[in-house]
Amino acid sequence: MRLDGKVAIVTGAASGIGKRIAEVYAQHGAAVAIADLNLAGAQAVARELAAQGVRAIGIAMDVTDEAAVDAGVDAVVQQLGAVDILVSNAGIQIVDPVEKFSYADWKKLLAIHLDGAFLTTRACLRHMYARGKGGAIIYMGSVHSKLASPLKAPYVTAKHGLLGLARVVAKEGAAHGVRANVICPGFVRTPLVEKQIPEQAKEFGISEAEVVKNIMLKDTVDGEFTTLDDVAACALFFAGFETNALTGQSMVVSHGWYME
Repeated sequence: MRLDGKVAIVTGAASGIGKRIAEVYAQHGAAVAIADLNLAGAQAVARELAAQGVRAIGIAMDVTDEAAVDAGVDAVVQQLGAVDILVSNAGIQIVDPVEKFSYADWKKLLAIHLDGAFLTTRACLRHMYARGKGGAIIYMGSVHSKLASPLKAPYVTAKHGLLGLARVVAKEGAAHGVRANVICPGFVRTPLVEKQIPEQAKEFGISEAEVVKNIMLKDTVDGEFTTLDDVAACALFFAGFETNALTGQSMVVSHGWYME
């Protein structure tokens, strides 16, 4: 699964899952663009990679801003020469029961997860199609792309939506050698998940330890969190699999929480 000569854009890559995917891609030969709302963080990650001899840049990108996305992807192509891989990873989480969920928060979450996926996909496809050398579009879904949990209506809705987008892109992109797939991780102990633990403890009236054991990890086979490396390995697999034999698919990485 070498990525020598490939250029990857990873959104939400200043920290967490996105950062680890960028690091693994770099270890396997790719040049990487660290795209994040946090420009300082993106540039810091890019400097870390550049110090290891990797071609890497950090760019500011609000994935909900059409002009910013188009300009950011254009800048990557200008500076790194192409875009071969997109990992649409930027995301947030807001928890509340449906009857209390504000419309503003609903729209904010859907905009980042779904509008962001669409805008970055569209911008990258234009370059991939024009170049004629194919490519890989990888969406960061979730086990919540497959099932639901209380308090997460917009998140579950968005993650289900990514499956549909990936399948359409797979159909349309096939003639151009572009594949689209979805990674569906279980709970990964990132800041996004850490934030949910006290929130859910408060909402359900239980301890934080009970949230971890009885909600987050209850249905896994071993009571373990999915790791950053678990997810990055799947992202590497999807990026390096270069035929239409594997497109329009989703891979669940969840310690058996959800089994297909």
